Amino acid sequence: MELLDNLRWRYATKKYDPAKKVQEEDVDKIIEAARLAPTSSGLQQFRVLVISNQELKEKIVPIAFDQQIIADCSHLLVFAAWDNYTEERIDGMYDFTTDERGLPRGRFSSYTDRLKSLYLKQPQEVNFVHTARQSYIGFALAIAQAAELKIDATPVEGFNNEQLDALLNLKEAGLKSVTLLPIGYRDTDGDWLAGMKKVRNPKEDFVIEYK
Repeated sequence: MELLDNLRWRYATKKYDPAKKVQEEDVDKIIEAARLAPTSSGLQQFRVLVISNQELKEKIVPIAFDQQIIADCSHLLVFAAWDNYTEERIDGMYDFTTDERGLPRGRFSSYTDRLKSLYLKQPQEVNFVHTARQSYIGFALAIAQAAELKIDATPVEGFNNEQLDALLNLKEAGLKSVTLLPIGYRDTDGDWLAGMKKVRNPKEDFVIEYK
């Protein structure tokens, strides 16, 4: 029940205490949870950018529709996904996998050929939707890991993706931003949501069973 208790504890923090910083070892644990996330075909189609530079966080505030939590949080995590599938990316991940497992390269060529036949003929926009979905799995696990550490986190989709991509030079890296995750410690006195009852749909409304 510990995970459920941690999820009951967390909420989308609306105000952070800028004086309280998350220890680097705890930031590493949150990132590791995202890194260990399952992804389609094991391709790990997303990356996490970790921003602690205050000047850069301040630049992102207007890009994120003036949300002050971006500036006040301890660290800002940016989840960015591959902008497209390519033969090089698919082969690169499977070459790495076989090397790590002590297997000959090409061991999974029949499978990677099927992946290429599926993805490489699709429009880039369609492929990005798929890679972005993979990033959400890591995003969720990072939020859960933060809650276990009693570190506050605020899922953020409200920002101008194109402007952020330009600021962080993501196009050159073959990435596009998907979500933001400010982490830090809540300012309980200044956060209007702190202390309010957590509200979710009751189970009987949330679950649809087929027996």
